[in-house]
Formats: sequence, C-alpha cells, structure tokens
Amino acid sequence: MTVKESAAALAAKGRYDFEDLVEIVTILRSEDGCPWDREQDHRSIREDLIEETYEVIEAIDTEDPKLLREELGDLMLQVVFHTRIEQEEGRFDINDVANDICAKLIHRHPHVFGDISVNGTSEVLSNWEKIKSDEKERRTVTDKLRSIPPMLPALMRATKVGKKASCFDFGDASAVMDKVAEEMVEVSEAIEQGDSEHIKEEIGDLLLTITSLCRKLGISAEEALGCATDKFINRFECIEQRVISEGKDINSMEMAELDAIWEQIKQK
Repeated sequence: MTVKESAAALAAKGRYDFEDLVEIVTILRSEDGCPWDREQDHRSIREDLIEETYEVIEAIDTEDPKLLREELGDLMLQVVFHTRIEQEEGRFDINDVANDICAKLIHRHPHVFGDISVNGTSEVLSNWEKIKSDEKERRTVTDKLRSIPPMLPALMRATKVGKKASCFDFGDASAVMDKVAEEMVEVSEAIEQGDSEHIKEEIGDLLLTITSLCRKLGISAEEALGCATDKFINRFECIEQRVISEGKDINSMEMAELDAIWEQIKQK
C-alpha cells in the first residue's frame, strides 16, 4: 500500500487506536507527507514537549477530564514523534520504548512480579530507590544528587535535592526559619555592597532555604508559588478594573494611589 493509499484509508476511519497514531506520524514524516513534520528534529520540537507536559498538568490541576484526555493525546504525540525520528536512524522504535518501560516496571515492582514482601508504601518507595540506584550505578549520595535533571523547574529541582540529601538537613521547620532570617540578612548585606553576582548568589541561597522550609512543612514550593502568582493576578485584576472604571490609566498612576485602591477593595 502506498503512502497516499494508507493516508486515504486512515482518513476514512471512524475511530483510531495507538497503532494508527504511529502510522499517522510515519506518514507525516514521509516524502509524501508534511514538509514541516519532515523538517523537525529532537531539538526543534523540544519546547513543544515541555509545553504539552505543562498543559497536561493544567488539566490535572483544573480537574477537567475532557481537557486531560485531549492534552494526554498531545503529549502522546510527542513521544511517538521523537521515537519516529530515532526509528528513521535505525536506533529504536516504539515497541522498543514500550519494551523498556515494561521491563523497568516489572523489575522495580518485585513485590508484585517477584517474591519480595513489603509492608506499606514506604517500603515500596525505599525498594524503588534502591533498585533504581543499582540500575544506574549510583553509589554515593552525590551521584543521586547529580542525577536530578538540571532542566527541571528550579524550585522542583531544589526540593528533590534537599530530599535526597536528607543526611545533611535541618532538624525541623523552626531551624529552617532561623536560616531564612540569616539568609535575609546576607541578602541585605549583598545589596548594600552593590555586587550583582553576590546579590544573585545570596538570593539563590534564600530561595533554596525557602524550598527546605516548604519541604519540612509538607508543602510543594512549586505549587505555593503558583498559587501566590494566581492570587497576585486576581488582585491585580481587581485594582485594574477599578482604575478603568474611574477612567484612569494604571501605567501612569503612582504606587501609593494603587495601594490605596487595593486597601479599599480589601475592606469590601
């Protein structure tokens, strides 16, 4: 069957499955397919993979099953697309990808697929980490810290690093609060010195300490900052709407005026 015949057969179908998705991507990447799809490589669609992942997260956070179904499909397309690029180079195909993840899941769940006994979730996670470390030959704590992808969002990466370095950690949230106060002083001193690199370093230390505080309190630093950002946007909208209703331009107003409006809104 030619590419055009395969394309026509697919277009005529009323419902599709995973194999159809693989075939569609193959057609799009073929000489008779789409010029844009043929031109792409791993790096050119790297940002698409990141964007689709966050859109899945948005669907989860908004508890929207219809959107989640759609976004999971978009993310699945990214997996198939990247795999197709590798298949064209003769390195692996989608079945190899499926094989590897199946083998990994079986190996990391010996309490399900083997004869290991566990007592609760904590033992499951402990075994998972041990098996993973053995697979990756991560012998030291530093090996485990360096294995955390630098490309992760900074707050998420810092949280993971702090968790894995539990042997060198604060005793409790109170101890972290003392460290936060110390870091604030150091930030102030750096600002007084006027050295931008030193300021960046000290603010980084402060942010790292904040992630430790969140971890000790059982709070996701990523989620906390996301909620705070959403709250800021909502509050800003209230202020802007009031300014617009008064026929003013928010960009030309003094901060004191905007603060006064916000105080009025809060009181109501």
